[in-house]
Amino acid sequence: MQEHHVVVIGGGFAGLQLVNGLKGAPVRITLIDRRNHHLFQPLLYQVATTLLSTSEIAWPIRSLYRDRPEVTTLLAEVTGIDRQAKTVLLKGGESIGYDTLVLATGATHAYFGHDEWEPVAPGLKTLEDATTIRRRVLLAFEQAEMETDPAVREALLTFVIVGAGPTGVELAGIISELARVTLPPEFRHIDTRTTKVILVEAGPRVLSSFAEDLSAYAQKTLEKLGVEVRLGHAVTACTAEGVTMGDTFVPCRTIVWAAGVQASPAATWLGAPADRAGRVVVDPALRAPGEEDIFVAGDTAMVIWESGKPVPGIAPAAKQQGAYVAKVIRARLAGRPAPAPFRYRHQGSLATIGKSAAIIDFGWLKLRGWLAWWIWGIAHIYFLIGTRSRLAVALSWVWIYMSRQHSARLITQKETMREE
Repeated sequence: MQEHHVVVIGGGFAGLQLVNGLKGAPVRITLIDRRNHHLFQPLLYQVATTLLSTSEIAWPIRSLYRDRPEVTTLLAEVTGIDRQAKTVLLKGGESIGYDTLVLATGATHAYFGHDEWEPVAPGLKTLEDATTIRRRVLLAFEQAEMETDPAVREALLTFVIVGAGPTGVELAGIISELARVTLPPEFRHIDTRTTKVILVEAGPRVLSSFAEDLSAYAQKTLEKLGVEVRLGHAVTACTAEGVTMGDTFVPCRTIVWAAGVQASPAATWLGAPADRAGRVVVDPALRAPGEEDIFVAGDTAMVIWESGKPVPGIAPAAKQQGAYVAKVIRARLAGRPAPAPFRYRHQGSLATIGKSAAIIDFGWLKLRGWLAWWIWGIAHIYFLIGTRSRLAVALSWVWIYMSRQHSARLITQKETMREE
């Protein structure tokens, strides 16, 4: 009898947790991803802001499963699902059959109908995004050093981050510290301390998912770092020359998009109902509507929490969903009753503001400041894959904290768009 074939699309937190949860089960697994690496997204902003290198937060997927002969890893792009034939369609015309399919394809940034803004306002979801942003940030300082026109120099030293969620807040804090603490002794013609970092948010406060007192603390800390916080301002245009907020135009050469996410096309592949962000509306067992053998997990799934709100798109939630689907598959194969419906257990919300302040909301306990930053750091190091990565990140952070020097300030590729 042929082994049950589980096809997993997506090598993020949900996909890997599912594969890990099926270790020892009587299955063969095919894991498909467009990239050859698993990415620890919570620290991606630190690559973008020169704190960490790419190899410290990403690992080749093949190496993770080299001792699991039942796991086959494919570097490929999925173009659709044939539910009747139970096959996954790949770019190039190939197809792969499945007995059970798990879609854990994640999400990307959303521009709310203005995709033309993406070239000048990159989001932050991939290593390529992070290195693009890092390159633009560093090139802005380099070009400002040689610029003789004061207006152009000011635009080069103005950085606008759109969206005041955790990613936007973290980016704004680190870029401001880079300009005010790390770089001043290294430039001769400009004073990098005059840099403007503007954090734009359409809503009434930063970090709106946190308690109001923690949100207020985060804003106050950002302002102490020199970040200009503009609340209640919706962005109406992004160009290579700057950002328009309502009727106000701000000349700047570096824009980072941290507002909104859009799920992968999984709902379109399945012809399934989706929410406004494109996430598949799943049943309590994380199955696609009307499908017994297709599960959806992670940022691709719209799951309702006990509070009536959607489960947040964070790593712990994705890992819990991946682990749950693995339990369901195991139960089916063993002929046991299915587990109880999926229940998300919130482990707390964390966000960092600069290199020595953070906020933590466990519900029953709220922390802020230096102690919260250390807890935030320990938690992130714990979830990294492998002792080598944990040690490398810990050493990088200690070095940065003690020396005030960022360890990954390399411009590795020309940014031709900015050099014209």
